[in-house]
This record gives sequence, structure tokens and C-alpha cells, in this order.
Amino acid sequence: MAIQKVLVVDDSKTELMFMTDLLQKNGFAVKTAENAEDAFRRLAEDKPDLILMDVVMPGQNGFQLTRAITRDPLYADVPIIMCTSKNQETDRVWGMRQGARDYITKPVEASELMAKIKALG
Repeated sequence: MAIQKVLVVDDSKTELMFMTDLLQKNGFAVKTAENAEDAFRRLAEDKPDLILMDVVMPGQNGFQLTRAITRDPLYADVPIIMCTSKNQETDRVWGMRQGARDYITKPVEASELMAKIKALG
């Protein structure tokens, strides 16, 4: 399945702008969400082909949100790549256990992110 629609979940406006810009330049349609509620609203509006998930957010964090999404039969097939400043191996392992397909640490390197997206597609 070719990835065309990407949902970026991050509470940082700077990160959202950077990711949106990067993805759009690479031909993706991008929606953004700043928290878990936003993310579920966006999912219901238009199911994405990929979710890029921050971990540290107010309210429900990215680990909890990833678990909730991957356990929902409607969205279980949507791959999630965690994009976070949490760079410990234990964080990566925990993220993958919650259902993430991949894990990338910030600052996100464009070439690395594109390679990971291509690997999923």
C-alpha cells in the first residue's frame, strides 16, 4: 500500500510545521493533531495511511495513544512511527511494544524519516 496521507501528532507547533513542510515537499497529504483528542477526531474524519507520533504531550501521551489506536479494529492497520526526543533504548522498546512500527528520535533527519516511510510503503 502506497503511503499518501500522513497524520502528524505533536504538541509542538515548530515540529508540526517542520514535519508538514517536509512531508508535503515529498508529495504527502498531511493532517496534524496536537493531542490525543485531536488525533482521534482526525482519524475519524479521514483515515491516514501513516501516523507520526510524538511521545511527550499533555494529557494522553504518545505511548498511550499508540496503544489505543493499534488496539482499535478500525485503525489497527495504520502504521505508526514514533517521532520523539526520548532516545533511550527502553523508550524505543516500549514504543514498539505499544504497537509502533518504527521509532525515530528528534531532531528528525529528513532522509532517515523518508527511508522509514518508504520501508513501510
